[in-house]
Amino acid sequence: MPEDDGLMRVFWPTDLPRSDCKGVVVGWRNSALDVLVVAVLEEVEPRRVESALKVGNLLRNAPHPVSRIYEQCGKSSISVLGVSNTPDTVEVDSSWIRVTITPKQRVPSVTCARASSIQIILFERPLPGRMQYMSLNPIALALGDKHDGFRQDFADSGEEDDEKRERLNKETKRKLVEKLKQHSVVKRVPSPKERALATIVNQINWAWELEKLLQQNVSRIGTRPKRALSVSERVVESATTARDMILVWLWDMITIYVLPVIKKLFVLGLMAHRVVAEMMLRILEWRLRPRYAALKDISATAQQVEIRLQQFCYWPMQYVTLRLRKNDWASVTTSHPDYIRFYNSLWLVANDVIIGMAFGSYIIDNAGWVADEISRLLTTYTVEALQSSISWLMGWPAGLKLNTELAAFLGDLFLWVIEYWASCIETIRPMLPRIVWIIGFSSFAGASMPLALFSDLLSILTIHIYSFYLASARIFHWQLNILQSLFHLFRGKKHNVLRNRIDSCDYGLDQLLVGTILFTVLFFLLPTVVVFYLNFAIARMAIILFKACFDTALSCLNHFPLFALMLRVKDPKRLPGGIRFELRDTQDFGATCNDNNPLRQHPSTSVISLQPIPLDFKSMFYQYFQMGNRIRKHYLSPRVALCLLTGKFVPPLNRKNLYSLQYSMLPAKRAGVMEMWDAVNSLPASKRKSMPVQVPKIPSNYGGGRSRSYG
Repeated sequence: MPEDDGLMRVFWPTDLPRSDCKGVVVGWRNSALDVLVVAVLEEVEPRRVESALKVGNLLRNAPHPVSRIYEQCGKSSISVLGVSNTPDTVEVDSSWIRVTITPKQRVPSVTCARASSIQIILFERPLPGRMQYMSLNPIALALGDKHDGFRQDFADSGEEDDEKRERLNKETKRKLVEKLKQHSVVKRVPSPKERALATIVNQINWAWELEKLLQQNVSRIGTRPKRALSVSERVVESATTARDMILVWLWDMITIYVLPVIKKLFVLGLMAHRVVAEMMLRILEWRLRPRYAALKDISATAQQVEIRLQQFCYWPMQYVTLRLRKNDWASVTTSHPDYIRFYNSLWLVANDVIIGMAFGSYIIDNAGWVADEISRLLTTYTVEALQSSISWLMGWPAGLKLNTELAAFLGDLFLWVIEYWASCIETIRPMLPRIVWIIGFSSFAGASMPLALFSDLLSILTIHIYSFYLASARIFHWQLNILQSLFHLFRGKKHNVLRNRIDSCDYGLDQLLVGTILFTVLFFLLPTVVVFYLNFAIARMAIILFKACFDTALSCLNHFPLFALMLRVKDPKRLPGGIRFELRDTQDFGATCNDNNPLRQHPSTSVISLQPIPLDFKSMFYQYFQMGNRIRKHYLSPRVALCLLTGKFVPPLNRKNLYSLQYSMLPAKRAGVMEMWDAVNSLPASKRKSMPVQVPKIPSNYGGGRSRSYG
């Protein structure tokens, strides 16, 4: 870093203990004028602290390898940064800082012989035990990047047009951004202090745990008298030895013989469940051809079962990741997003089961009434309402004069199909209470299961409306195409299929006469076809709206960021969204230079507060915004309006695109059976905490009672 500007940055923790005692300031020296304070060791000599840091005495009894600290913090050693509350008569190194701090002083007074101006950057240390940490980038709650790559690798296998178009747009924007970066006229190079910011943030995350370790070993500096146990204390210790031996023996019997058997049985049961889940997933994901839809892409129930099986297959892998986190320092933050995803998924499944049990109990207790209501709604809206609307269209609806013969033909045809469908509904009506009971019983697997079943039941019981929409849309589209071709014929034009353009053409008199007659007939028959098409198109859009409500409810039950919202309210520091620097007025903190020594020259000092930014709610619900954007693009786009006006078929939104919200919390490629077996068996054995049994030695001068030894 540049040192000729004379500006020194001192990162100081605001939650460090403050006292009037002399001490040694210890921390990270990123450069001669850029330091981060970790701890203040009181009542010790600076030279002894330097030697203890070199030999590693202050980092003894560490629970994990010390090299991990240096690797994460980007430095090879911890340094002595200066002294605190030390008189000016004491000579120190010119690169050291002199700190004056009192219990009533919120901001320390810092001076340095090499610095002409000083920035004191205050920060509050994150608590790694509570999984708090700072980050320059927002925490990732979803595994979206993996899924994007997975969809790109398998884009040709079964990708829909909307998804393909969205992926291509993202790729095009990315390439344009790269080109703009290459053609930038003025490219600002980040300063060394800006490049060191990521390392400083890591050092801040390690500050609390490292300060705790240093304070534990500060007693190793210098000689300390250690008193041996007296005779009375040894007698008390020997009295508890027999009880401790029995407790240790019982605990060893449980941990050596009982727990391994229970663990092995649990692992075998888990692997059996994984094998069955793999078989069911293969069935749900099987495609007759790569471009054909799988069962999970057609049925909402199959999709929900597939999501639950994917979660059950992923949970053991997440658990292994979280267990391995205990074998590392708590300040390592790489597994924190996995922790949030894991417990958010568990909470959602638990809430889903709880809501489902209440919902299922109500459905089972009132299966007859629910079946009667479903039957009444089906008869009213899918049979009687359609019959009345078709009968109304067979006359002169709203004074619009239609072709009587064509309206009668289409109306009789649709009414006959409706009557046949009504007879089929009457056939399955006695079975409806049993079907409702089965749906209610499935609620014990979660409230999402009956919602998915009701969505599929709605699709099955309204299949005649879907057929009417397809038939009327096809007739309307054909008639428009024929009218367009006849209109070109009337103008002496024709459509060139090979070149996709309109060319001039010479027609004979008989061709013009027949074409004109057909154009006139089809044009006057068009209003009759249009009213029937609009009737069934509106009914189809209403059904799609109901299914969208079911899918939205399923999305909330499967992916709502409940755990993340709880953390956002309870402890926002566990969901970092970045950092910010705030310039503070030194008068708000009191005088930073409050010593009474007029000979000391105080450089100009500014106080800056480093604050973490919690993750905003927009980022937490980003997947919902993306799903709503996809629904809007699919159903409210000009392309869909053009399809409705021209009679082209408007397909429902692909279930894979709609459920990308669910899969954002799952890996793109699930772990195999053998991979899961290796991961579960790779867990380190838990350390047995047995109390050491020591037989006290009776001193040779037993009976004196006042003997003391110091070592």
